[in-house]
Amino acid sequence: EDRGDLLFHTYNGGGVDAYGPALLVRKKLLNKVSMSATYYADIVSNASIDVVTTASPYRETRNEFGVGLDYAVRDALITLGVSRSKEPDYIADAVNIDIAQEVFAGMTTVVLGYTRGSDEVGDIERGFFDSAKHWRYRVGLTQILTPRWLASANFEVVSDDGYLGNPYRSALIFGAAVPERMPRTRSSRAAMFRVIGEVAPGMSVRGSYRYFWDTWDIKAHTFDLGVSRRFGEKWLGDAYVRAYSQDGALFYSDNATTETLYLTRNRQLSDFRNAAVGAKATYTWMRVPGRYEVRLNGALEFIRTDYSDFTDVRTGSLYSYNATVGQLFVTVKF
Repeated sequence: EDRGDLLFHTYNGGGVDAYGPALLVRKKLLNKVSMSATYYADIVSNASIDVVTTASPYRETRNEFGVGLDYAVRDALITLGVSRSKEPDYIADAVNIDIAQEVFAGMTTVVLGYTRGSDEVGDIERGFFDSAKHWRYRVGLTQILTPRWLASANFEVVSDDGYLGNPYRSALIFGAAVPERMPRTRSSRAAMFRVIGEVAPGMSVRGSYRYFWDTWDIKAHTFDLGVSRRFGEKWLGDAYVRAYSQDGALFYSDNATTETLYLTRNRQLSDFRNAAVGAKATYTWMRVPGRYEVRLNGALEFIRTDYSDFTDVRTGSLYSYNATVGQLFVTVKF
């Protein structure tokens, strides 16, 4: 269907403020082809703990552009897309293809996908430049179990090669700051299982579990539970909770006591836990069946993150922070 979405997003937490607009426009052609274009911007003011303990706060803007093409062939949908994300010291390009095929009279949907990514990384002040390549392979299966319940299983393999670190980040050895040293290859796997069903007229519940593991010895678990309910003909509400836990990388150290080939103090590669609670609301403002529909949407999420092995060097205590994510957007279908 033809549609347009205009969104404004915000993030505040851990010393980082980010906000900006996003735009999606989709247009169908001959009922078999749909073309789309997207734009996304992040205006970031960064004074996170990584920055304030090793560098100076900064402000920058990241812009991302994308175009896509959907082509329906009998019971299959082929999706092609390209995107480019650019900021002062990082450029990321990606191209992807996905094929969704319905089988068994539409009771089962099989999805295959592939993404090829290429990044250019730099430190403008030092004149440092490097690159990284990424390959993503994915397969998924969605099965209608009953008229009210369906389940899905998805599996993804990711292979990374090249510069996978951050030229601005430092590690610690006996309290002395040294540049981090990261492996130039990484392979990861992720499997997710999801169930959703209607438990009462106009009300559904869902649950999912995701397991992640990689060659850096990181293992992570994600649990998600949610409920959606309609309130009359105009309102749709959604609430959810999410829990995440992760074991750190082999070469992560808060303050190393031995010299090793690889070493990082990237807190996102350490042991940590976070929990989130969120809510969404959709209001159908105007609707003329068969002609157009205008919806107003809002979402708010609160996140708490606690690190088990990352110290705030300013206080000597384990680091933790709260974050808030907000979205306001309007959707027009015509």
